[in-house]
Amino acid sequence: MAYKIQIPRNELIIRYVKSQNFPEGSGLTLDALPKNSHHVASLSEITEYCDKRLQTRSIADFPGAENGLQFQNDGEVTKIGAAVDAGFVPFEKAVQSNVNFLIVHHGMYWEPAYPITAMRYKKYKLCLENNLAVYGAHLPLDCHPEIGNNALLAKQLNLQQDRWFLEYKGTQVGLIAKNSKSRTSLKVGLEKLFPSGITAIEKGSSNPGKVAIVSGSGVSAIPELLFEKVDTLITGELKQHVFNQAEEFALNLYCCGHYATEVFGIKALAQEVAEKFQMGWDFIETDCPI
Repeated sequence: MAYKIQIPRNELIIRYVKSQNFPEGSGLTLDALPKNSHHVASLSEITEYCDKRLQTRSIADFPGAENGLQFQNDGEVTKIGAAVDAGFVPFEKAVQSNVNFLIVHHGMYWEPAYPITAMRYKKYKLCLENNLAVYGAHLPLDCHPEIGNNALLAKQLNLQQDRWFLEYKGTQVGLIAKNSKSRTSLKVGLEKLFPSGITAIEKGSSNPGKVAIVSGSGVSAIPELLFEKVDTLITGELKQHVFNQAEEFALNLYCCGHYATEVFGIKALAQEVAEKFQMGWDFIETDCPI
């Protein structure tokens, strides 16, 4: 009977195993795994890593956020995915990309979890049939000082972190950064970073020394700007009435898209996890214009 030994395609390991000189007639052969073979990690290890990295248990969030593992698979992970939303189409795209651990910013349970019918049933069925685990990270991935949406947005614009603000249940989720650019230069940088377009309401100073950053929805930040003495805000989306506040309180407001401002954190976390556990990852993109 012949036996085949499969090992990772690593030259040091291969040379070592070859040096063992399997005796002739033993039936043992050496076979290196292909270069594109998937490393396998346990679901529990990856979940624990994400929980610790984001401190999910210590950050209170909105009802329904359910940060952490939201849908488990059979316990093994071979490829990481990142998507802003836990929608049916992103799930389908993740499955097509062979992802079996999908990190999302807006998770599966913003609406009540029951009854499991219609589209909710289709989502659950898709996950079960394709061994897709889903991990949600909402506010913990907005406020993280290194791989959070606000921190990475500031880094993309070469803005230096100054302090955090906009408290929600004990956690400050918005970032205030130091700015040495003119308002015009700041807008140009945003237009390059968000090529799909931004909405600019420029009623504040032409050389803002501080810039507040709140990814996603920034409506709640407006009153805090006055308290913080910051007249410029970069966010995803605002409400119509905020235009009047911008005029009344002399504010610069830049709306760059809720979706667009929240791709940074999930990408960073997915890449970090993939490198940590030596596997591939994909960003599952949608054409959300909001």
